[in-house]
Amino acid sequence: MARRDTVEHKKTVDRRHMRSAATRQKILQAAREVFIREGFHHTTVTQIIKKAGVGYGTAYVYFKGKDDILITLMEDVMGQFYQIAELPFFPTSKEEAQQMIQRQAYSFLKMAEAERDMLQVFEQAIGVSQAVSAKWAEIRERFVQRISQDISYSQRKGLARTELNPELVARGWFFTNEMYLWDIVRGHHRKCSIEEIARTITAVYTEGLYR
Repeated sequence: MARRDTVEHKKTVDRRHMRSAATRQKILQAAREVFIREGFHHTTVTQIIKKAGVGYGTAYVYFKGKDDILITLMEDVMGQFYQIAELPFFPTSKEEAQQMIQRQAYSFLKMAEAERDMLQVFEQAIGVSQAVSAKWAEIRERFVQRISQDISYSQRKGLARTELNPELVARGWFFTNEMYLWDIVRGHHRKCSIEEIARTITAVYTEGLYR
């Protein structure tokens, strides 16, 4: 009898967790739509909960406010970019490394094109919200550290110049990609294709780093 009660209790808890996760996701989806439509400055929590169809207090069960909701969306969107950075990187030659890096750069910038609407909202928020700006800095450092690992691997294998500080090189490479990311978000890259941008910045980067 006790075991049956335990099983039933577990099922009840699981159902509550599922409903909770569904409600949270509903709020996030509504927030994405409202942020894109209204922009960061004009979006309010009231607009989000109205779009989500939940009670006013419900949003504050899951999030502290508008900035917190956007930070969660930022983590979700940038998680897609980070998956590109996490692709296996074990080149055996300079040429192979260059091909792999160019594919990553191209995929990164194509993702910026696909997520342009949300990235525009992020850019607005970074300029006015201390919390969002801090989250972007945290995300940036995560990319820098991941790139540093790839550079260190290439240095250990004798493919890259060992006198260069991997973190400084990684920072420069990410900032280059970030600059073009924002150019794409703002529509300033029209004269050049993403393919050309990825090819050009990769050539400059790898010629300076790899032997």
